[in-house]
Amino acid sequence: MKQQWDELERWEQCFFEGNQSELVMLYDVWQENWLSKLNDKRKRQFLVLVESGIVHLHSALLHNRSFEDVVQRIITQARIFKPTLSTAEEMKQLSLEQTNYLAEQAMAKQRLLSLGQGGVTGLGGFVLLAADLPALMAIQLRSLQQLAFIYGYDPRHPMEQMLMLKLLHVATVPKHYQRAEWDKLIEDCQLHQQAIFYEGDDAIFHEGWLQQLTTQLAKGFLIAFMRKKTVQSVPLLGIVIGAGSNYLFTKQVIEVAKHFYTKRRLLE
Repeated sequence: MKQQWDELERWEQCFFEGNQSELVMLYDVWQENWLSKLNDKRKRQFLVLVESGIVHLHSALLHNRSFEDVVQRIITQARIFKPTLSTAEEMKQLSLEQTNYLAEQAMAKQRLLSLGQGGVTGLGGFVLLAADLPALMAIQLRSLQQLAFIYGYDPRHPMEQMLMLKLLHVATVPKHYQRAEWDKLIEDCQLHQQAIFYEGDDAIFHEGWLQQLTTQLAKGFLIAFMRKKTVQSVPLLGIVIGAGSNYLFTKQVIEVAKHFYTKRRLLE
């Protein structure tokens, strides 16, 4: 267990405190300056609208047949290690090595799904570009739901639902906000470990997350522009940009989530 904790601490230091390129830092400064000129009330209203949409999407994904199928598939795979498993809580009977193996198997499919979805978005067209962010968020939420279950936390539990949404925020907010948000989320888990409902701040996204939205919009404009650059009528550059950016986005969310649930297990 000490080795796992040491590895986790090394990851935290590398991920949250690692140096960013000058180009990325300049882009972040430009985004902050641009967003600071917008009306604060309008920004908050827009964030509330985004939160509402993501919360409803999260709930819809949890309460449909496909989620039941995902759960059954995870349980079937987990029974290779322990044949009596049947619930999320019982998944904690597995060792972290076994849990990490199951998580990696499940998340490989999610990364490929994101790659394919981004590639389709890269074809351009208003409908595909408009659907990109909702589809990308659906992939991230489904990934978090699967990881929560694999690591032994019932994603349908009210407390866990809020923690997953806050985890999505931590994983996607700009780099210089992430460490503080990560520490806050870990503290929330320890303070409200036995709670049924989340008793902390109900706000999921803060203003810094608007930078993620502007990045997604910039990607959309770039793909739309690259649509004109075709090879045998196929916008290859747009496909590469869409697939690559969505793959990296999903990879980061999964990486943060796996370490979050690992840390919770170790703390418990």
